[in-house]
Amino acid sequence: MNWSSILEHQALWHPETAEQFRLSQEEAVELYTNAPLHQLMSAAHLRRNAIHGSSKVSYLIDRNINYTNVCTINCQFCSFYRPPGHEETYTQTTDQISERIDALEEIEGVRILMQGGVNPDLPFEWYEKLIRELRTRHPSIALDCFSPIEIEGIAEVSELSTLEVLQRLQKAGIHGLPGGGAEMLVDDVRKDVSPKKGAPDNWLRVMEEAQSLGLTTSATNVIGFGETLSQRVQHMSRIRDLQDSSLQQYSCGFTSFIAWPVQLEVNSFGRRNRGQNKIQLGSGSTEYLRHVAVSRLFLDSIPNIQSSWPTMGIKTAQMALFGGANDVGSTMMEENVVSASGTDKLSASEQELQDVILRAGFIPQRRDSDYVFLETPLKGTAPNDLQSPPPMQV
Repeated sequence: MNWSSILEHQALWHPETAEQFRLSQEEAVELYTNAPLHQLMSAAHLRRNAIHGSSKVSYLIDRNINYTNVCTINCQFCSFYRPPGHEETYTQTTDQISERIDALEEIEGVRILMQGGVNPDLPFEWYEKLIRELRTRHPSIALDCFSPIEIEGIAEVSELSTLEVLQRLQKAGIHGLPGGGAEMLVDDVRKDVSPKKGAPDNWLRVMEEAQSLGLTTSATNVIGFGETLSQRVQHMSRIRDLQDSSLQQYSCGFTSFIAWPVQLEVNSFGRRNRGQNKIQLGSGSTEYLRHVAVSRLFLDSIPNIQSSWPTMGIKTAQMALFGGANDVGSTMMEENVVSASGTDKLSASEQELQDVILRAGFIPQRRDSDYVFLETPLKGTAPNDLQSPPPMQV
């Protein structure tokens, strides 16, 4: 099938008959490679409307907290980490982290996304005590903490299995796991850019264990490492396979899929892109929008597709709302990992996110970490008389 016939077939998609219209990897690569951007985005927008309706775009009031920058994994694209013993290392205290959550509560925030590095100097009891104390001090805040690679590091230090680590952290009070650390779940790519991070199977296994416990999880994807389009689709396929399995076994899977391009400005991986005869790295706005659209069509069992304003900018994130995305992410309040690689904008106010949504013709909708809608006071200043976005046709 060529891209045109594939899109015609996809236009017939309905939630009750989704399996009949599931894209194969080959069909997804065909769309990615040859479908005109406008028609690809239009098809993804129709799919988004079929799942979520055409009126609302959601967002989350939360805060990123990077509790430590000590890490032994040495990913070439990361400018945030410092190796153990470096003069610029830090690990925040419970009081410092709690103060940041206090500031989040002042603006009616509902979640923290807490990640750091693989810090070999922190015993497991440190994590348990931290989560237990934060749960006591901030009972209304969802604690989505520690990516799969951190869970692996904690397990290694504590000589526990990753499942035991998750069980004890859940008992202490964590609500879910961030989706960080996936980058590209393709062995060849992963071995090239982060050989110490472990095989893709490890990330998938920890996420499956989290889902088996009912923890909230999200799936992520970083593009622009020089990988092929087929490898990008392979990453999405591995995510989709786990989603299908977890939904069947545990009735719990990924809430969302979030993709963004690797940031290249000030890290060792970016230096590969300097000079002649180098692999073209990174991803521009057009390629990012194409990736979002393909992900919406391919990941039929993952309900939410999030646009990425921290890496792509507000305008491109807004365009993604017409190419499959139904969520603009979160306010974040602070961000240290992506920003260390050169991104300037570190946070967005609730009013900014509402303005982005309103100017696109949608209705802003607060949500929590599980994508449950919350009461939403209108703070945006854009005209709000539009009840739905302009129609788009395949």
